[in-house]
Amino acid sequence: MAIRSRRRALGLLAVLTVVVASATGLWAAQRRLIYFPDGRAPSLQVMGAGWEEVSFETTDGLRLRAWYAPPQPRHAVVIVFSGNAGNRADRAPIGTGLTATGLGVLLTDYRGYGGNPGHPTEDGLARDAQAAAAYVRERTPGSPLVYLGESLGAAVAIQMAGADPPAAVVLRSPFTSLADIGRVHYPWLPVGFLLKDRYRSDERIGSVRVPTLVIAGDADSIVPISQSRKIFAAAPGPKQLVVIAGADHNDPSLVAGPEVIDHVTGFIAQAIAP
Repeated sequence: MAIRSRRRALGLLAVLTVVVASATGLWAAQRRLIYFPDGRAPSLQVMGAGWEEVSFETTDGLRLRAWYAPPQPRHAVVIVFSGNAGNRADRAPIGTGLTATGLGVLLTDYRGYGGNPGHPTEDGLARDAQAAAAYVRERTPGSPLVYLGESLGAAVAIQMAGADPPAAVVLRSPFTSLADIGRVHYPWLPVGFLLKDRYRSDERIGSVRVPTLVIAGDADSIVPISQSRKIFAAAPGPKQLVVIAGADHNDPSLVAGPEVIDHVTGFIAQAIAP
């Protein structure tokens, strides 16, 4: 019995050691597991006519590059806050899809993405978003401003919309918090305790009182649709939920499919109507 108990204790200790080592490694490298920037500066040629490369400075002194297409008269400008991977060239489909309807668009890249200096953090992305909004307001004063955030960018958009309200906000595949996403993908680790960047959209959405459109795929394997539904339920302002049938997180139909473009443009038109 004593030998069996000792073996059981040693086995438990081995499991605990593995968990602690994994948690320690995750804490040290967690931002490399959250942000997947393509740091290369993309070519504007992928966008076609009507687009230009612009830049603006953050409050902590970083100069960020982005792509901008001005709006047609009486149209809004949409700032696209990207997800956690790639760079602005990957957002060409949503950018061109929206500008084809007359909307202006700013395709942003966070610090560390798309040839921009710095390293991404939650505070840093908030500063980047503030600089982008300030640029658009200075560039096109009087044009309604809309925040469109995808996945991680939805968390950025929610934080921005609470602090600096736009005319409307569009949230594609929003999650409740980074810890909740971590528990989905790393269920054996104490991610809630370990995280430096938390993106508590569940706590922030209550301050977003502008018209809010939530778009989600019912086959999303990255952000469970249940989390997007919770964000929608907690949004206090006028709101609309669109579910794209059969769409996974990065499927073209959810990224910038015709159904998404139609819902976004129709929602914005209604939100800014006099």
